Amino acid sequence: MWGFIARKLIYNVPVYLGIILIVMLALRVQDPTLMKLGKNATPAQIESVSKSMGLDQPFVIQYFELLKNVVTFDFQEESWSHGGKSVGEMLKSSIPMSLAITVPTLGLSAIIGVCIALVAAYYRGRAVDRVLMIVAVLGMSISYLVYIIFGQFFGAFLPRQALGGENWPFEITGYGPLFLGEGATPMNWVSFYMLPVIIGLIVSLGYDTRFYRAVMVEESSRDYITTALAKGASKPKVIFVHMLKNAMIPIITRVMSTLPFLITGAVLMEIYFKIPGMGFQLINALTNLDFPVIQGFVAVLAAMFILTVIATDVLYALVDPRVRLS
Repeated sequence: MWGFIARKLIYNVPVYLGIILIVMLALRVQDPTLMKLGKNATPAQIESVSKSMGLDQPFVIQYFELLKNVVTFDFQEESWSHGGKSVGEMLKSSIPMSLAITVPTLGLSAIIGVCIALVAAYYRGRAVDRVLMIVAVLGMSISYLVYIIFGQFFGAFLPRQALGGENWPFEITGYGPLFLGEGATPMNWVSFYMLPVIIGLIVSLGYDTRFYRAVMVEESSRDYITTALAKGASKPKVIFVHMLKNAMIPIITRVMSTLPFLITGAVLMEIYFKIPGMGFQLINALTNLDFPVIQGFVAVLAAMFILTVIATDVLYALVDPRVRLS
C-alpha cells in the first residue's frame, strides 16, 4: 500500500506543479499596481509599487519562491490587502473557521443521508419512499441563498427580537475563536457556527438523500441480494447489513469528493454570516487581486485535491477486497 501511495504522489508532482504555474500565469494577466494606484499612476510610481510587491523579479524566481514556501510550509509573504498580515497567519486563522462549519455538515449529512436512503430503499415504491423523495426534491429545488436568509431571520433574528436579545444561543452574524486566542471557548461554536451547520445540513441532505437512495436501489437489484433473500435472510438484514457494505464504494466516492471543499468552506455561508473562513478570504483576495493570498490558498487546495484522490483509492481497497492497489 505504501508503495502505491508513494507512486501516486510522484505521478502527481507534475500535475501539482502545473496547477501552480497556470494559476500564477492567469493572475498576471491583470496588473495589481493599477488597482492600487489608479489609471493615472506615473511609471515611477508603478515601478516603486511593483518592487514593493515583489513583481519586479523574474517570473521564474517568483514561481520557485512559491514552491519553496509550499515545500517548507512557510507562507511568510505578506498579504497586500491585510496590512502586514502574512499568508501563513491567514491560513492558520481561516482554516479552523471553515472546518468548524464544513466538517460537522459533511459528517452529519453523510450519516443521515445514508440512513434515510436505506429506509427509502426498504420501503421502495411505498408511501414512505415517495414522501422522503418529495421532501428531498423540494430541498434541492430551493436556492442555497434562500435557506441562508430564512435561517438568519427565523433562526436568529426573530427569536432574538422576541426574547429581547437574551437567552438565545444563535448569533445573526459574527465569529469567535474556538480553541486559540483571547475569548476562545468551545461554546463559541454554538453561538456562531451551529446555525450555519444546520442550514448547510438542510441544504445538502436533499442532494445526498437522492444520490444514496439511487445507489441503494441499484444495489438492491444485484444477484447477491436475490440469493440472500432466497436463502431465507430477512429483508432488514439484507438491506441494512449486506447491501450497505457493498454500497460503500459510491458512498466513499461522494464523501471523498467533497473533502477538498472542507477547507474552502461554504463561501455564501461565510460571506452572509461574516465568518472569515477560507472561502471568505479567497473571495476577498480575488476581488483585491491579492496575489500572495490567492497563490497560497490555491496551493493548499490543490494539495488537498491530490491527497483526496489518493486516499479515495486506498479506501476502495480497504472496504472492498476485490479492489487491488497495483
